[in-house]
Amino acid sequence: MSNEHMQIGEVAARTELSLRTIRHYEDSGLVAPSARSRGGFRLYTEADVARLMVIRRMKPLGFTLDEMRGLLEVVTRLDEDGELTAGERNELLERVSAYERTASEQVAKLRVQLARAEEFALALRIRLDRSGPPDA
Repeated sequence: MSNEHMQIGEVAARTELSLRTIRHYEDSGLVAPSARSRGGFRLYTEADVARLMVIRRMKPLGFTLDEMRGLLEVVTRLDEDGELTAGERNELLERVSAYERTASEQVAKLRVQLARAEEFALALRIRLDRSGPPDA
């Protein structure tokens, strides 16, 4: 990953998160700017963007801020692999596995909700097609 820094506006555009949301995640301790400019502007790296993308993907699956923080801590520790014993590594991987199971369960629930929403939209379309265009 590049060590080049980006300002918060570019990070917001790349992650499709609002400035306010990024600041909220910073206040919550989920992400921190890697540096500050001389003028005090937040500066982020590719690693920070990757972290925000994990958060963005967890949000619609109903994960809490604490759960997000927990997964991010696990991932960070796994990425520092050289400092882990085999037991620590296995424990962290088990935690990732639990997150994966929860995510898969949530995805299945969302698929059911999407199917119901598509059925509803189709029923409305059929009603409109049967009834013809609205009178002007």
